[in-house]
Amino acid sequence: MSLVLSDVKRLATLAQLDLTEEQAAQTLIKLNGIFALVEQMKAIDTTGVEPLSQPIAAYQSDFALRLRDDIVTEPNRRDDYQKPAPATQDGLYLVPKVIE
Repeated sequence: MSLVLSDVKRLATLAQLDLTEEQAAQTLIKLNGIFALVEQMKAIDTTGVEPLSQPIAAYQSDFALRLRDDIVTEPNRRDDYQKPAPATQDGLYLVPKVIE
């Protein structure tokens, strides 16, 4: 896939960008370079290649994310936080209706 200058100008208009002719030409070169890279990547045969959770897993097979245990560490203080509120109900803050 390749773009032309009119495509870049249309994209700039849609994105509400005001590009000069020089900026549009530079953007065209950069975008076509990105599309060329994508085409190169699409041409690579990836059958049989397992997806990685992290790029480093390709080099270090015993790599594991260091995750903390999913345990509660803070006490439930909702009642304390809602005491100064003007109005609450069922654990929710009540506010005046602002949309008619």
